[in-house]
Amino acid sequence: MSHFSIKNGVMHAESVSLQRIAEQFGTPAYVYSRAALTAALAEFQDVLNAHPVGAGALVCYAVKANSNLAVLNLFARLGAGFDIVSGGELERVLAAGADPRKVVFSGVGKTAAEMQRALEAGIFCFNIESAAELERLNAVAGAAGKKAPISFRVNPNVDPKTHPYISTGLKEAKFGIAYDDALVLYQRAAALPNIAVAGIDCHIGSQLLDPAPFVEALDRILALVDQLAASGIRIHHIDLGGGLGIKYQEGQVQPTVASYLNPLLDKLAGRGVQVVLEPGRRLVGNAGLLLTKVEFLKPGEGKSFAIIDAAMNDLMRPALYEAWHDILPVVRRSGEVRAYDVVGPVCETGDFLGQARPLCIEAGDLLAVMSAGAYGMAMASNYNTRPRAAEVMVDGDQVFEIRRRETVAELYAGEQVLPA
Repeated sequence: MSHFSIKNGVMHAESVSLQRIAEQFGTPAYVYSRAALTAALAEFQDVLNAHPVGAGALVCYAVKANSNLAVLNLFARLGAGFDIVSGGELERVLAAGADPRKVVFSGVGKTAAEMQRALEAGIFCFNIESAAELERLNAVAGAAGKKAPISFRVNPNVDPKTHPYISTGLKEAKFGIAYDDALVLYQRAAALPNIAVAGIDCHIGSQLLDPAPFVEALDRILALVDQLAASGIRIHHIDLGGGLGIKYQEGQVQPTVASYLNPLLDKLAGRGVQVVLEPGRRLVGNAGLLLTKVEFLKPGEGKSFAIIDAAMNDLMRPALYEAWHDILPVVRRSGEVRAYDVVGPVCETGDFLGQARPLCIEAGDLLAVMSAGAYGMAMASNYNTRPRAAEVMVDGDQVFEIRRRETVAELYAGEQVLPA
């Protein structure tokens, strides 16, 4: 079920028209559906609860996908944990009411200060990504008089068949430790006085539409778990990461959560380990859209352009990954359909949100850039001194502003000119 639909010829988020949102909050604006967010998390929870191995699993939402406090607070209320990659994200989830005992800390460059703060908060686990990081965490934990719970993020060297920028489990990746080094590093960790070996972690990439690589990766991880057990090191949880993809355009087949999880859970039967998951995009991607207005139509001999008030600084994915987002008119018109490059006002040729899109539109029309709930606002910038968009959450027939639009004055408030 889509929580964004056409009613009486106008696109709605749940029971609220996007026209009303544009009138009340302006454009560009990110629009999220509370019902869609809730349903996406429930799909994971329902599959896990229905499987004997899934009972007690920890679903840690990957905060980097969308870090708005309202989104985080909603997931916390629904029982989710969180996967963080910075000290800033730790402070965000704590401010949003998260239980720190449900927080896993990933990332390749944790500072000593970030480690100290996470230990102080009492997080669930550190996902360690190098030998040097292990030694630093041991020293920080020792100075704090604590033992740090850790898992190693192990690269199983499995090809996830996704965009190379979001492929993270190959041996060439900056993430994690090499599979062949894992046993020695676990033995080192077990011998350190301020480290408590808790689990093992694996994350092979993002936007995966074929569940098969997940199974291949788990097979390699389980072989390593058996080696660790033989050397006297017990693993208490297996973190299977995230990466399950979403449908961005017609023709794509979005795998169900059940088709992804059940084969993995079946393989874990009898292992006596807790399952940890780190979904991000799958929980928020199709729960949000970017609402924008057409400023000008610019027909040309080679191309025709629809110049909108959103830009690459608002939604970076098309320029960064050549990612596709469906772009739909909020109000459907009848008339000539023309192929438009949908572009923003930023001074870059790469400033496009879609190319060669068949649209029947006029200046002043509203467009909905779909599937923008993940890595949209989270990656937004102020390039060209452009204030970032407002964010709103729709809950049935109510709309809440969950982040107001920035002002230009706020963008340079921390700057100062040199004295005369």
